[in-house]
Amino acid sequence: MARSFAGAGVALITPFTKTGDLDEAALRRTVRRQIESSIDVLVPCGTTGEAVTMTPKEQLRVIEITVEEAGGGVPVLAGTGTNDTRVSIEKSKAAAAAGAVGVLCVGPYYNKPTPEGFYRHYTAIADASPVPVVVYNVPGRTGSNIDTKTLLRIATHKNVAAVKEASGNLGQVMDILHDRPSGFQVLSGDDAFALALMALGGEGVISVCANQVPREMHDLATACARGDLTAARKIHYRLLHLMNLNFAESNPVPVKAAMALMGLCEESYRLPMCPPSNGTREAMRAALKELELLR
Repeated sequence: MARSFAGAGVALITPFTKTGDLDEAALRRTVRRQIESSIDVLVPCGTTGEAVTMTPKEQLRVIEITVEEAGGGVPVLAGTGTNDTRVSIEKSKAAAAAGAVGVLCVGPYYNKPTPEGFYRHYTAIADASPVPVVVYNVPGRTGSNIDTKTLLRIATHKNVAAVKEASGNLGQVMDILHDRPSGFQVLSGDDAFALALMALGGEGVISVCANQVPREMHDLATACARGDLTAARKIHYRLLHLMNLNFAESNPVPVKAAMALMGLCEESYRLPMCPPSNGTREAMRAALKELELLR
């Protein structure tokens, strides 16, 4: 395993053109902006990247572009999870062949497996994947929580490196941190919980907010890592309103609207995602203006 995904990772948006095609030029600019802002991990093809509405060919192209722009300087953790174990394995192998150094696999959605089903799912992926696997627990999206006992069982696999924890349950997070095996990393899957999770001993965050403010999220994670919680709190509270606004409607709608307002991409979604309400858009515009993010 021996792969760290610590620090601030960005759950990258996927820019589309006005006609709905993959906007490769905008994606390259997006990735370069992240690297120039010292982001620690690049995470393409997750929920924020609208992977579920991309074809396998498009997903692989997004990973390839991200790897090309990273140039080996920033690790690429590619989203490859589905609710079909066999497909997740195929995508993980393809992502590794494209240069990803790890794969992020969301808990199977809709199927709602038993604890034993979760264990067998992740064990099968970890057995087959050429690169380390990061478990992604987000019950608000998948409909089922990977409980602590099950996660810790999964974490004993030598090719499972970390968990992206987005249960919103700090009690669960603390139990994982207390009982995890040596070397197993715990990453926040929720920006607003990142400070708390890292203060409790977690290693980082995979952030939506980093799309808009990559440098600040890197600085927050760095401050936590060196134990400077005063500095980390200052950044946290400066960004908290933006963090919450990113989830005023289903992710990635608000953050993509924000990126368009910032002139970084077209505001183009794939159904069933659609533009935000006027109220959300204007609230986002005001937040971006307050943070001096509008040109």
